[in-house]
Amino acid sequence: MTVNQQWLLARTPPEGLPLAADFEWRESAMPDPGPGQLLSRTIYLSLDPYQWGRRRGGLEQPGEICHGRTVAQVLKSNVPGYDEGDFLFNTNGWQSHGLSGEGISVFTYMFPRKLDPGVAPLSTAIGVLGMLGLTAYSGLVVQCQPKAGETVVVSAASGGVGQVVGQIAKILGCRVVGIAGREEKCAFVTNELGFDACVSHLGDDLPGALGAACPDGIDIYYENVGGKCFEAVLQYLNRNSRITRCGLISQYSNIDGRDAAEVWLEAGQAVFEKQNCGVFPLAVGKFVADHQDAFLGQMAEWLRDGKVTYLEDIRAGLENTPAAFRAMLEGGNFGKTMMQVSDDPMK
Repeated sequence: MTVNQQWLLARTPPEGLPLAADFEWRESAMPDPGPGQLLSRTIYLSLDPYQWGRRRGGLEQPGEICHGRTVAQVLKSNVPGYDEGDFLFNTNGWQSHGLSGEGISVFTYMFPRKLDPGVAPLSTAIGVLGMLGLTAYSGLVVQCQPKAGETVVVSAASGGVGQVVGQIAKILGCRVVGIAGREEKCAFVTNELGFDACVSHLGDDLPGALGAACPDGIDIYYENVGGKCFEAVLQYLNRNSRITRCGLISQYSNIDGRDAAEVWLEAGQAVFEKQNCGVFPLAVGKFVADHQDAFLGQMAEWLRDGKVTYLEDIRAGLENTPAAFRAMLEGGNFGKTMMQVSDDPMK
């Protein structure tokens, strides 16, 4: 391919879910790496709910390439230690090819990390062995510090982050209850991931089902959803419980114009104060320097030992990215959502 295919942000999105008018397709000349730069082709592109918050919040400007972390392969390199053919975890964004290195301004926390395809499939670098996995580990282990015997509740339990959170909590000896949607997702969470229970937010009585699944209350809540899931959890929080606020996917499309985090905090403030809850917003970039190496080593061991499994929802074609992104925000995904932009040579 001699053309670089890209999705740009066409406008600062209005309230609601993504629309076709929010994105612009562009084909441009293939970039050429300058001194201290490398060119790579995107193989996998991660789709994550936080990306919508960035766009609505103005962190991405119209005309910019839509942000997204990627697995890529080096095509040309002017960077010592990075050779043609190397595999990378980087931040090419929503495009078929990208430059990394000196003078490239992207939303990332590190220079591209080289990947060893002999350790795990390449796709895991934007999943269980990537920032997704570190997000799960940091929010649960570092921030909430679970103890054996405690009850941990995870919303969006069948999603990329949720499935990892719950499995780590089980390894650490906790009782784990998931909140998911469709019956098949709930069955996957209990039968395949080993959660102790999973309740559906699509049922008629979510608070009642959650209470039955958590007879001793809730000690840790890993928040990915907000909305009615959060309202149900509030009723069962124990004294000195801890909450990691990772995402608020149900509130990102609110139409009242208010900040989702502010709405969430206001709704829970009285209970937080009454129960002396520890509430921790999660920004995974703060944990890279101090915890990434330990996480990668531990997660690789858990994967080798079969203690952690994972489900990926891989969609084909960069051109289909906006539609897949909206479907994910609406709950149409099953597992960690990513786009396959080009061939994976390891498959």
